Amino acid sequence: MEEKRKVKRDEVNPMGYYESEHTKNVRDWKEVFDFLIKDPTFLPASPELEDDEMRTLSNQWPENPPQFREVCQEYARELEKLGYKLLELIALSLGLPSNRFNGYFEDQLSRMRLNHYPPCPCPELALGVGRHKDAGALTIVTQDDVGGLQVKRKSDGVWVPVKPTSNALVINVGDIIQVWSNDAYESVEHRVVVNSERERFSIPIFFFPSHYVMVKPLEELVNEGNPPKYKPYNFGKFIAARNRSNFKKLEVQNIQISDFKII
Repeated sequence: MEEKRKVKRDEVNPMGYYESEHTKNVRDWKEVFDFLIKDPTFLPASPELEDDEMRTLSNQWPENPPQFREVCQEYARELEKLGYKLLELIALSLGLPSNRFNGYFEDQLSRMRLNHYPPCPCPELALGVGRHKDAGALTIVTQDDVGGLQVKRKSDGVWVPVKPTSNALVINVGDIIQVWSNDAYESVEHRVVVNSERERFSIPIFFFPSHYVMVKPLEELVNEGNPPKYKPYNFGKFIAARNRSNFKKLEVQNIQISDFKII
């Protein structure tokens, strides 16, 4: 804990260690360590559209374990390659050139997270992560064999466990792919449950585009028969609003892509 405290994050720089994150205004039963893929990177200082101020985000690395930084960065580089490959395949599946999405990630806000879910004495009263959809384009998750990730089945609203598969990665389509594809792809609602006996670890990488990207349905995919279903929104401002609700309970639900839905 002494080492963790040295790299504890705050509202100014949300990179590093944290143990009291909120999802949809409910505190999660977990502790995390976050780091950027591109360091440093830049994010709007506030969600207000008229505010042009930017702030710098930078990684905080602990001195111990000694190889921690090197191992994390090497792993992140490999997952970044996989992320680009998946984006290429998604583009091709939509009838677009394979590199259609690449330009959105030149100054990417992508980040990797180490999640630790301790045993919970009353697991029926807590969630490791509350129900939510991922704000980015893709999330690639490595998980151990404990299990706890669940996705919500659309047909009946039942929460279905995503059983751990050895040497496999879980891929979540995020909100941005849903908007870019004009609902051809759909972001999956998911949560993490905890248990009273075993701790759980997972490592997601969140693929976020550059802060200045205006997210909207791609022009090649909309026409008279398939008009745009979302108004454009600035991704940096969107994440700035989301970050604000991660740290403290707000009176209103955090921002969602449904706020930009047209039809």
